[in-house]
Amino acid sequence: MSASASSNGAAPAPARRIATGVPGLDDILCGGLTADRVYLVEGTPGTGKTTLGLQFLLEGAAHGEAGLYITLSETADELHAVAHSHGWSLDAIAIFELASDAMLDPDAQQSVLYPAEVELGETTRGVMEQVEAVKPVRVVFDSLSEMRLLAQNPLRYRRQILALKQFFAARACTVIMLDDKTSQTDQHLHSIAHGVVSLEQIAQEFGKERRRVNIVKMRGIRFRGGYHDYVLERGGITMFPRLVAAEHAGDFVPVPRPSGTPMLDQLLGGGLVAGTNTLVVGPSGVGKTTLTVRSMVAALARGERAAFYLFDEGLGTFYARAAALGMELQPYLDSGTLTVRHVDPAELAPGQFAHMLLEAVERDAVHFVAIDSLNAYLQAMPGEQFLMLQMRELLTYLNQKGVTTMLVLGEHGLVGEVRRDIDLSYLSDCTVLLRFFEAGGKLRRAITVVKSRTASHALTIHELRLHSGGIDIGAPLQGFEGILTGLPTYRGETALMTTGDDGER
Repeated sequence: MSASASSNGAAPAPARRIATGVPGLDDILCGGLTADRVYLVEGTPGTGKTTLGLQFLLEGAAHGEAGLYITLSETADELHAVAHSHGWSLDAIAIFELASDAMLDPDAQQSVLYPAEVELGETTRGVMEQVEAVKPVRVVFDSLSEMRLLAQNPLRYRRQILALKQFFAARACTVIMLDDKTSQTDQHLHSIAHGVVSLEQIAQEFGKERRRVNIVKMRGIRFRGGYHDYVLERGGITMFPRLVAAEHAGDFVPVPRPSGTPMLDQLLGGGLVAGTNTLVVGPSGVGKTTLTVRSMVAALARGERAAFYLFDEGLGTFYARAAALGMELQPYLDSGTLTVRHVDPAELAPGQFAHMLLEAVERDAVHFVAIDSLNAYLQAMPGEQFLMLQMRELLTYLNQKGVTTMLVLGEHGLVGEVRRDIDLSYLSDCTVLLRFFEAGGKLRRAITVVKSRTASHALTIHELRLHSGGIDIGAPLQGFEGILTGLPTYRGETALMTTGDDGER
């Protein structure tokens, strides 16, 4: 029998896991932290290390576990101020403040940082005495940069951290040590700690700063690798685990559903199919949003729940324009079957939007999702390649959940050559193209379906008309040329739709 096997051959019991108190972090860790271990949370100032530590202790206090916050760099008043800014009370948490007024006593013949031969030992002794007195289950040690300065050399520093680790382990404490990364090349902590959580803050040229977390290592447990976005707001840190579509498989019947415009259903080969996404492309003002809202209203009328994410247009303008085209949204808003959210891309964390959609589908049972527009969503991403990868995961997830998705993509230019910021046509299951054209001295609209993966769609070009009664699509226009170039011409004999005093737009 090997030396590592137990005497009776039984497998060791799985390690106990504890919640971190940070929404989303337990999901990233696939169940939380392993209890009775020492962890390192590192990040530059402003990334939220102190806030994370307080959330960890408050989670334990909520379950009756004693918590101890050991601070070498901040005062107790500063910690209480941080807690107050989040609406928390630290009454249930013991705070041991090493940076006290006694350290400034001139009779002690010492500075705030004592000589290494004296102060390091006294600091460690003070920590141990406080742990013995409080007997905490959870401990936050803030911060290791002070210990590094006291030790003065890497060998003493490593030995001191190892001694603290063994001391905490013998007393069944789960410890989070905070480090501000003042020593960029220090890998001692990474090798000693059971797990390493790295927090980052990225400044943007415009808009809100971005924050993201990366689990550098975690012994003995599976975790979600890569970067995950998080926000630091009143109420603490909220993390958004990176969406992996393969983890959210679902069963649904891919049946076509009416779009609310019979002629559009014919062009699509039967309607909008559940579990697919439709990309509506065209220049500004051509009717992309109107076509999307009309399809959403049809879904709401069937009893489905819908969510509309508006990036560009204001809510007031959006509601007024829909009402002017005969689509009243207020009854659905009042009943709660429709949710319309205006999203500011300058304030949006890249992973936050994916989390919004996941909550809408999982919690609110939404079956119709509209995003207007992808151009503004692009501005919330750090780079085009990240948008493509995240959008692929997002669309795959929505498709697997049987959600009918409509995406609006605006093109630059009204007539002549048009261009777009990105090309998502290869990710879309269906692509609807809208164009302006001139005929009879009047500006008109044209619509055609250029792609469908689920049905045999029409290849004809039709006139599109928006008016106070809704949407009309005319007969196929024979003799249309140049629709895909952005400069269409019409030389056919098919009669165009007449216009009247019905509020045509």
